[in-house]
Amino acid sequence: MESHSRERSDEQDWRIEAELDVAEPGGVLQSLLGRVRGPDLVKELEAMVPRDVVITHDGQRLFVYAADEQTLAAARRGVEEVLARDGIKASMRVSHWDDELERWRQTDPPPSAEDRQAEEAAERDGETIETRTLVVSSGRMIRAEVEQSMREWAERLGLECKIVEHPHLLTSQLAFTVTGPKRKIDEFARGLRAEEWATIRTETQVMLSPL
Repeated sequence: MESHSRERSDEQDWRIEAELDVAEPGGVLQSLLGRVRGPDLVKELEAMVPRDVVITHDGQRLFVYAADEQTLAAARRGVEEVLARDGIKASMRVSHWDDELERWRQTDPPPSAEDRQAEEAAERDGETIETRTLVVSSGRMIRAEVEQSMREWAERLGLECKIVEHPHLLTSQLAFTVTGPKRKIDEFARGLRAEEWATIRTETQVMLSPL
């Protein structure tokens, strides 16, 4: 089960977020990304953007992910050269993934006083201790497996977890009452939803398999 809720490789702990100053971000980004990975520029860009760097986009933002700060710096130089060649200006922010807080921390440029206050408020909110009850449906055939998986997940997150079963004919409703920091409970809830969907798929496969 993944402990991180975002889409990234576990090794890509460094990120650049580039806000592009363009009139039509979608078309420009699509064209830019196509050329960055296009066959005509492969040899040129191999020296500019390391091959293990991941580049994605969202609207007018360009994201660059790398395993370490040195690789990210090399990728940044390559991306800046490509943008400059196309006459595109961009403001860039470098961030590092914080495993403890499970979010990106901006490192360059340093966050402003206002940004730091917002981060501190978010951290305090995430550390607030609360109790939450989450209910999911599980196939009767693999109920014990789901319970064991979620008990182990709660233990890894440092959460107190109590489970109550409400059995039905073909399925069971499982109520997980968890106590701990709010951000950890949020992560447990995401894992529980993923487990529920995996259970539904597994049960369907078992029921439809030929005897």
